[in-house]
Amino acid sequence: MKLEILHELNAERAARRPVILVTDTDSGEQRLVKARDFAKDPLRAELEKQLRMGKSASVEAGGKKLFLNVYAPTAKLVIIGAVHISQALAPLARSLGYDVTVVDPRTAFASPERFPDIPLIAEWPDTALPPLNVDAYTAFVAVTHDPKIDDPALLHAFERNCFYIGALGSRKTHAKRADRLRAQGAKESDIARIHAPIGLAIGAVSPSEIAVSIMAEITAVLRLPPKEKEEAA
Repeated sequence: MKLEILHELNAERAARRPVILVTDTDSGEQRLVKARDFAKDPLRAELEKQLRMGKSASVEAGGKKLFLNVYAPTAKLVIIGAVHISQALAPLARSLGYDVTVVDPRTAFASPERFPDIPLIAEWPDTALPPLNVDAYTAFVAVTHDPKIDDPALLHAFERNCFYIGALGSRKTHAKRADRLRAQGAKESDIARIHAPIGLAIGAVSPSEIAVSIMAEITAVLRLPPKEKEEAA
């Protein structure tokens, strides 16, 4: 790999921007495709597919054999609320490779005993969230059922363009939430991004089952192309 390409690759990774190194396996020629250039690249379909899957792969295009080396940021999961669902969701997400953080100002809930080996921040969202560098590779879940905690957290998630935003509650609860968020300046396009009721409709009842439904929905949003996401919803 040329030194110039290596420097560019490292810069993109440090900024948590996805990038793919394309190598011609016959000639050894290499080029780097940055996220902002995917849409206009002749390999757009292949690049977007492999990025969704988060896996490197060999492809054939234009009579050439190419290897696509995918460098995608490690996905994050920020859970607002140290509740029973979170106790099941946090370790499940970690087992799937997510960097997980639980935020809840209520220290009776956000305790190491309830969340062993999971990073906890016992602060209000306005204080806890900015240092986490929430970004487009972050899934964001609000499950406290307390508007004083969930609402400011959701507004932060809108600003940071999280790839998944979900909130616990019935349709009636969500309608009231949407009204509150509008009153605080949220756009209709932001509110439409919230998955509520949260999780895939699998008939989940227990906290552990709800956690499975949430992770299944997050996985679908991350991995499936738009049409298949709609069918899975």
